[in-house]
Amino acid sequence: MKLKVYQSYWGSTALPYGSDAEWSMEEKLAKIAEANFDGVEWLMEEQAHREAMVPLCDKYNLKRSNIVFPWTPEEFKDDIQAAKDGGASHINLQPMPMPRLVAHGVSYIVRLMDMAAAAGYELFIETHRDRMTTDMYFTLDLIDAVPDMVLCGDLSHFLVGREFAGPPLSEKNQAYMEQIIGRCGAFHGRVASREQVQVPINFPHNKVWLDLYASWWEYGFKQFKARAAADDVMTFVVELGPPTYAMQGADGQELSDRWEEAIQIKDLVRDIWERC
Repeated sequence: MKLKVYQSYWGSTALPYGSDAEWSMEEKLAKIAEANFDGVEWLMEEQAHREAMVPLCDKYNLKRSNIVFPWTPEEFKDDIQAAKDGGASHINLQPMPMPRLVAHGVSYIVRLMDMAAAAGYELFIETHRDRMTTDMYFTLDLIDAVPDMVLCGDLSHFLVGREFAGPPLSEKNQAYMEQIIGRCGAFHGRVASREQVQVPINFPHNKVWLDLYASWWEYGFKQFKARAAADDVMTFVVELGPPTYAMQGADGQELSDRWEEAIQIKDLVRDIWERC
């Protein structure tokens, strides 16, 4: 089994830090390759963007995954074709419908899982605000209702959404999070606090949050290794978003160098994986 660490292409928006001139597409991908990421995750639906990205990903030997936002199975059919055209290793899906009842979400999830499997793709359902998986309790019930459903854990959204007291978390809330993490076959990585979805990881007062996330990722890696086959892959996408995910000062500038933090998180999760 292997860990593959990707960088989010969206997370490369508005870089480099402190510059008015953003890196070009090729500069971003070159930087990602130079930093020893295994791949890049990006939205593959727009044909012109995809046709520009694919040869550059090949040039820099970067794997890629498609991140998708379908409202219906019909839309997901197009997402699958875009994944094929973009050479995606897997598909990460944010489930857009937000039913009030879990039973009303099951048919959507199962149908998309079946479509991905028929096309030969691993499908990961992302935990994310303003999506079907916005609520931790709803998501816990959803994974019980769909035992084969595999999550991509963007754990920042549950921490902000629930505003857990701590750390340390209560035993009950930690147990709930471990249920979620135990169903993850992939992760999106950033560090949140109770109130902010993405905090600078090198500020001393944020170390408690970095330590919490490191412990959750370690638990997830251990659970994955315990059940995985020899050729299975855990994908971790470092996804430090630009403003307004990234915190800004009064001048509108980001408070920290997001690219340096992305590299730090990449190195951290590889270290965690090796010691699990």
